[in-house]
Amino acid sequence: MIVSIVVSALLLIGAGLVALAGFGILRLPDPLTRASAVSKAAALGLLLIIVAAIIDDRSPWAVLVLVLVLIAHLVTVPLSGLALARASYRSGTAKPPVTTVDEPFEQGRM
Repeated sequence: MIVSIVVSALLLIGAGLVALAGFGILRLPDPLTRASAVSKAAALGLLLIIVAAIIDDRSPWAVLVLVLVLIAHLVTVPLSGLALARASYRSGTAKPPVTTVDEPFEQGRM
């Protein structure tokens, strides 16, 4: 009973974070903030969903596979978000009209 409540809560919170990441893609003004918000919210949301699956199915094989998926996800999502933001910045599409400070450009690291 308590395990099913914990699993349900983790699934709902995780799904809410993934939905929030999707909402961020639609509402945020520029590619840099979109990549940042989506990579963080989706990573945490999927982390909670995988933890819920581990709690629900405690067989050794399922736990091993889910832990490997979790590690792969936590390594690749922040890196892919960084790569997308960096590509957007270098292509020139990332600068919204409200941005006034561009430190990488000012320091010659563009």
